[in-house]
Amino acid sequence: MQAKVRVKESFEERLVRMLGREEYGEFLSAVAKRGKKCIRINTLKVDRGKMVKRLEKRGWRLEKVPWFESAYWVDVDTKTLSLSIEHALGYFYIQDAASMLPPIALQPKKEEVILDLCAAPGSKTTQVAQMMENTGAIVANDYSLRRLAALRGNVQRLGIVNCVVTYMDALEFWKCGLKFKKILLDVPCSGSGSVINCWRIFEEWSLGIVRRLSRYQKDLLRAAVKCLDKEGVLVYSTCSLEPEENEEVVDFAIRELGLEVEETKFRGLKFREGLTSWEGKRFHDDVSKAVRIFPHDNLTEGFFVCKLVKK
Repeated sequence: MQAKVRVKESFEERLVRMLGREEYGEFLSAVAKRGKKCIRINTLKVDRGKMVKRLEKRGWRLEKVPWFESAYWVDVDTKTLSLSIEHALGYFYIQDAASMLPPIALQPKKEEVILDLCAAPGSKTTQVAQMMENTGAIVANDYSLRRLAALRGNVQRLGIVNCVVTYMDALEFWKCGLKFKKILLDVPCSGSGSVINCWRIFEEWSLGIVRRLSRYQKDLLRAAVKCLDKEGVLVYSTCSLEPEENEEVVDFAIRELGLEVEETKFRGLKFREGLTSWEGKRFHDDVSKAVRIFPHDNLTEGFFVCKLVKK
C-alpha cells in the first residue's frame, strides 16, 4: 500500500504546468514508492567483480546502473547499507544514481587538475577521484565546517590521495588566482528533485527560497567562470526541478557570461531537454542542450546537468 504524499498547492501547480496533469500523477506515484537505493563500488580499494559477488553471497540483489560501470541499484535499506563492514571500509559509497551524472558529464581524465567548488559532503568529489584513478589533483572546496568534516571523512574512508580540501567562500575563491581546465559546480539548491527520497522537501519548499537561490547560483557561476581557463569546461548541476535554478541560470551563463552549451548524452538514461521557456520568459535556444530528469523517469532523484564551455 502506497503512502499518501502531501504536496503544497503552489508546488503542485508548477509541476502540473511542467508535466501535464496525467504525468504529474506518474510523478506522485514514483515519489510515494521512493527511489531505488544505489551504491558506487569504490574501485580504488576493491575489484568491482569481486565486490559484486561478495555482496550477492550475502543475499543482496544488485542491478547494474547503465550510465556508470561501478554503480548498482540494491534492494537493501539505507541503514543496512550504512552499517555494513564494506561501507565502513570504504569499499562502496551510498549515492543516488542521478547524482553520478555531473562527474560523467565533466569527463575527468588521469593527471588532470580539477576544481570542485561546492564539494561537500563529497559524493561527486570521490567519484571524480575514482574516475581519475587517484592521479592528478582535485581541489575540493566548501564553506561549511560541518559539511567539510563529512567531506574529509569520505575522502579518507575511500582511500583518496589526490584531493586537497579547502575552506573558502566559493564567491571569493577566484581571488586565489588559480585557473582550471575543468570545474564542477554542483550548487546549493532547493533540492526539489530529492523529494523521492525526502518528503520533508514538500513542506519546506517555497517560491521565495527558489528565487533567492537562483540569484545566489548566478553569483556562484559568475565567480566560478573567473577560475576557468579559456576553452575550459564547467559542469553546472542541481538536484532541483525548478527552471529558475536550472534553465534560467544557464540562460544567464550564455547571455551574460558568454559561455557556450555543449550537448551531453548519458547511456541508458531517460532524460528531457532543458526548457526553452517558462512563465513568459524565453530562454536561449541552446538551453535545450542541457539534461533535465524527473524522479519518475528513472526512479532516481530529479537532476539538472549542463556542460558549459568558455570560448
